[in-house]
Amino acid sequence: MGLLDNFEQRLDQLVNGTFAKAFRDAVEPVELAARIQREMDTRSAIVSKGRTVVPNIFTIELSSTDIERLDVYADQMRAELAQVARQYATEQRYTFLGSVDVRFAEDPDLSTGVFRVRSQAHPDDAGGTSRSVTPVPPGNATGHPRLMIGATSYPLTRSHTRLGRGQGADIQLDDAGVSRAHAEIVLGLPVIVRDLGSTNGTLVDGRKVTEAPLHDGARIQVGSTVVTYRDI
Repeated sequence: MGLLDNFEQRLDQLVNGTFAKAFRDAVEPVELAARIQREMDTRSAIVSKGRTVVPNIFTIELSSTDIERLDVYADQMRAELAQVARQYATEQRYTFLGSVDVRFAEDPDLSTGVFRVRSQAHPDDAGGTSRSVTPVPPGNATGHPRLMIGATSYPLTRSHTRLGRGQGADIQLDDAGVSRAHAEIVLGLPVIVRDLGSTNGTLVDGRKVTEAPLHDGARIQVGSTVVTYRDI
């Protein structure tokens, strides 16, 4: 039995056939897995003898209808697709620069059943296995933009800072309404917040967004948690 057959069988067992019904005449999960494999093949780069680097970050853009259908299975699907990528890399002797991460994003312009996959090779942040952001006491100047959750301040020192309920999040939130990988803050001009295909969505100043620039004092809501962005 092939890798994609195993993937499809695991999903059927996971949701007892409900998933297949939800996705009838829409995006099939096995199509997503096959596209990730193709993305790895087409974007592979030989960097030295015996070492071929492939993307490890995959963003799957889906229509609003398909995102809604995926809703309850999003976290399981991300984990399964990441496992498919890891297994395929082993078979093909590919190398990842960092941890494999699969994200879902909504694109209202896409039709039902149509999707895009964007990928990039991105190394994990240096400095050990822990990615968590260390909070600082109120009033401590860090010279960095920061997120405020209540009275706790989290300086933004990385290019990407992920918020979520899972252990891989940079800022881990104990909130049942927050997905394991819910949203990320991306430093730049401007600083932006990007939803990572979360189940309940991300709001900025009361408006649901897929991606949005942040201004000083912007209120980001993930689940029932409100996070305030501060420039410095």
